[in-house]
Amino acid sequence: LRPIKLEDWEHFKNLPTHSPEIWQYSLVAIQNQEDLKKYFESAVEARNAGTAYAFIVLDKLTASFVGCTRFYDIQLQFQTTQLGYTWYSKEVWGTKLNAHCKFLLLQFAFEQMGCKRVEFRADNDNKRSIAAMQKIGCTVEGVLRSHLPRPDGTRRDSIILSITKEEWEQKVKSLIKNQIA
Repeated sequence: LRPIKLEDWEHFKNLPTHSPEIWQYSLVAIQNQEDLKKYFESAVEARNAGTAYAFIVLDKLTASFVGCTRFYDIQLQFQTTQLGYTWYSKEVWGTKLNAHCKFLLLQFAFEQMGCKRVEFRADNDNKRSIAAMQKIGCTVEGVLRSHLPRPDGTRRDSIILSITKEEWEQKVKSLIKNQIA
C-alpha cells in the first residue's frame, strides 16, 4: 500500500474496457479512461481536504499495481472511520491480497489512528464483497434501505458491517493473520 497519486490512474487505464465488472456495484460510473482519471482526481482532492485517504495497492509477488482502497468519513474526534472504495484487478480476486491489505489498514486504524470502530459498507447485492468482509471478521449491523443512488439511477440498499477495537484485539487480528500466513 502507498498513498495514491493522480498519475496512478494510468496503471489501470485499460480496466474500464477490459474489466467493467470491477465497478458493477460501485457508486461511481467508470466506463472509460476519463471516468477513471476523474476517480483518481477525486481521491486526491478528498485526501487534500482531509476527508479521506486513498491508497494504491501493489502486488509484491507480480510487482504490478492491482487496485485501490481508502479510509473515508474519517472522524478522529469520534475515533471512527470507514474503510472502502476498494477494488482490485480480477487477477487477484480470490487471493490473499485483500486480507493482507485489510490487515495493514485495520492495524493502522486501531493501533496508530486510535480508532475504536471501523465501518464497512457495500451494495447489499454485492455478495462477493460482503463475503470477503465477513471472512475477515466484520459483523453485519444492518441494511440501509434505498440508501444511495447507483450510476444507472436506481437506488441501492447498503449493508453496514463493522469491526470494533475490542474485536480487533480479541479475535480479528489473529483471524486475519491466520488467513495470510
